[in-house]
Amino acid sequence: MISRMLNRRSSSWPAILLLMAAMPVLAHHSFAVFFDDARTVTVTGTVEEFQFRNPHGLIRITVKKADGTGETWKAETNSPSILERRGWTRTSLKAGEVITIDGWPARDGSNYLRMRSVKRADGTPVGGVAIQAPEEQK
Repeated sequence: MISRMLNRRSSSWPAILLLMAAMPVLAHHSFAVFFDDARTVTVTGTVEEFQFRNPHGLIRITVKKADGTGETWKAETNSPSILERRGWTRTSLKAGEVITIDGWPARDGSNYLRMRSVKRADGTPVGGVAIQAPEEQK
């Protein structure tokens, strides 16, 4: 009985390892599927959150609308390793600071964009050079 249990457990390991290896692939996606590289959008708001994580970082800001209410916008960034090469760190943005994000809008019309550049309230760029769409990087 013990040998059958060990055999059953050991035969499932390859399947478990295969599923674990596939998980990072499922997390990544194509730029063109989600974002419109033919247009850009610029939003200014207050940083609520900055996630410096793989596969893409995330900036969440609150944008004040004309009627005074706020709406949440999310901006996807490059990976931390690419951001670091462009002068970013995990502390580059702090909650409460006002920034302007320029980027490519989501195809579905949601308040979501792929970050191209970020500027502080005084116009100082965060990091270095503006980021190109993946199709422009060739």
